[in-house]
Amino acid sequence: MAEVTTPTSADANNGPKSFLDLGSFVGDLNAEDETASDDISLEGLEEELQECETDDVVANILSKGTTLREYAKGVENNLRQVELDSIQDYIKESDNLVSLHDQIRDCDMILSQMETLLSGFQDEIGSISSDIKILQEKSMDMGLRLKNRKVAESKLAKFVEDIIVPPRMIDIIVDGEVNEEYMRTLEILSKKLKFADADPMVKTSKALKDVQPELEKLRQKAVSKVFDFMVQKLYALRKPKTNIQILQQSILLKYKYILSFLKEHGKEVYLEVRAAYIDTMNKVLSAQFRAYIQALEKLQLDIATSNDLIGVETRSTGLFSRGREPLKNRSAVFALGERINILKEIDEPPLIPHIAEASSKKYPYEVLFRSLHKLLMDTASSEYLFCDDFFGEEAMFYDIFAGPFSVIDEHFGTILPNSFDAIGLLLMIRIIHQHQLVMSRRRIPCLDSYLDKVNIALWPRFKMVFDLHLNSLRNANIRTLWEDDVHPHYVIRRYAEFTASLIHLNVEYGDGQLELNLERLRMAVDDLLVKLAQMFAKQKLQTVFLINNYDMTISVLKEAGPDGGKIQQHFEELLKNNTAIFVEELLLEHFSDLIKFVKTRGSEDSSSSTERPITIAEVEPIVKDFANRWKAAIELMHNDVITSFSNFLCGMDILRAALTQLLLYYTRLSDCIKRINGGSTLNKDLVSISSIMYEIRKYSRTF
Repeated sequence: MAEVTTPTSADANNGPKSFLDLGSFVGDLNAEDETASDDISLEGLEEELQECETDDVVANILSKGTTLREYAKGVENNLRQVELDSIQDYIKESDNLVSLHDQIRDCDMILSQMETLLSGFQDEIGSISSDIKILQEKSMDMGLRLKNRKVAESKLAKFVEDIIVPPRMIDIIVDGEVNEEYMRTLEILSKKLKFADADPMVKTSKALKDVQPELEKLRQKAVSKVFDFMVQKLYALRKPKTNIQILQQSILLKYKYILSFLKEHGKEVYLEVRAAYIDTMNKVLSAQFRAYIQALEKLQLDIATSNDLIGVETRSTGLFSRGREPLKNRSAVFALGERINILKEIDEPPLIPHIAEASSKKYPYEVLFRSLHKLLMDTASSEYLFCDDFFGEEAMFYDIFAGPFSVIDEHFGTILPNSFDAIGLLLMIRIIHQHQLVMSRRRIPCLDSYLDKVNIALWPRFKMVFDLHLNSLRNANIRTLWEDDVHPHYVIRRYAEFTASLIHLNVEYGDGQLELNLERLRMAVDDLLVKLAQMFAKQKLQTVFLINNYDMTISVLKEAGPDGGKIQQHFEELLKNNTAIFVEELLLEHFSDLIKFVKTRGSEDSSSSTERPITIAEVEPIVKDFANRWKAAIELMHNDVITSFSNFLCGMDILRAALTQLLLYYTRLSDCIKRINGGSTLNKDLVSISSIMYEIRKYSRTF
């Protein structure tokens, strides 16, 4: 085949540069085709030539300067040569083409036969698909009928099972013993009875008409039998010394389905069983609580009577009057002491009366009160939970406990009006509060109203007894109470112990009303104490009496709580004021001239012309008198303090304050002498400050 020759890159490099010479190219066209210039438009030729600049063939032609006509003739010759070469090649391959034609024809025949065969297959497959569809429809129809038959069979089997009465069930219901098997049989009977009543279609069946009379007979027999069984178990609860909780938990709860059966199929009989249980437990628990209360009453320790009040005089005033008893024997009336431990034993088991009685122990009433209510809480919690579990009725608890509540209320109604023990009453109030918390933690509300009722009853009684104490202070007979003794008065000690006890019991509760009542009591004792002090003829004795009582009151109040409080702060302020008064009185008694001079003349300026100047003659007697007897006077002050104050530490604090004040007075005297003209002549008689300090330290070492 002829090859079309194209300019090589070498020719292009050897010839002129590869750029488009538009002038020469257009010139050639104008020369050759001048006659056709009228028909050919050269508009846009330049743009087309610029677009062809990037074409290698066009650029090669233009770079050689070859005209288009010459180049076209060369191309035409090349094409003709190629055509001749192609014909020669075809002639050479003619035999192969004939063989190829025959093979194509044979393949076409084979493909035609395959087409015919596949068409037959397609028809057969269509027929098979139709058969499969028919079979599928038949299968679905048969499956649906099978499903319907199974459902019908299942329903029929269930109907037969639910309605049939097996002989074994009849034997157990009629002649069997009430046990776990009997209760399982009751469940089966219950299902059959419910089935007969639930479905209207079942009620119209002939099978039910045959079976229903037998079911009714079995129901009546079962109801009668379990009623007799439950009555027998209830009678067991009435036997003496029976542990009711154990009987309930270990025996009755096993048969709780019997109650469910009676509720559904023997309502009247169920109500009879319920009423019988309520009546039985009401009587049994009432008797038990009554016996327990009677046993507790034998253990009661009487603490206070109506005469055991703070402001009541305890000396013998008449033939039939009770003589004054030692305070230590009556301390429980006003002092809390170990009675507070009852609040720490709130969860302890109840007292066992016969054990306590055998040991000849006696207890304050709050101990018996806690024990009784602890027993009540435990019994009520057990019964409440049992009623809910066994009967499914919480409300019947209140019918059962109407009797026990009445027994306890009757007992409480006799105890409370005769209680004059304010501390015991407040302890019972705190016990009730703790018991309410216990029941709240148990999440059992059955005693809420009862405990609230007891709490409401205790507060007015406590307030009444508290007011008796308050009025005993306000109406106290000063002349019969007064004793010619500066030591703490027994009435004030009662007040201090009583107040400390109530403060201690109010620490964790913050009862504002109680704090207000304690403030009223404090005002009454303040007034009484001042009146008792005024019975002393000497002012000094009055002050000593007040200090002793204030100090004793503070000491007792501190035992109630380290934080003190308004009442303690009040007495501390009174103690501070009266201590200052006593110090001045004590110093005036032994150093009156020194103190009067320092207070009247000690602050004057000796050089002042407006005042009468202080002279040595005026000061010298005071200085010499002090120098001669200051040690003896301090010793007398020490002895006076020791004998006057019952609290040694308080007395030493007062003595120290007095000696410190004396040192201040003497220091002011010494400063005054230094300002006097010629005062240095008295230096030989002045006692040095260091000597006085040494003496003070010597007394300080004694405390």
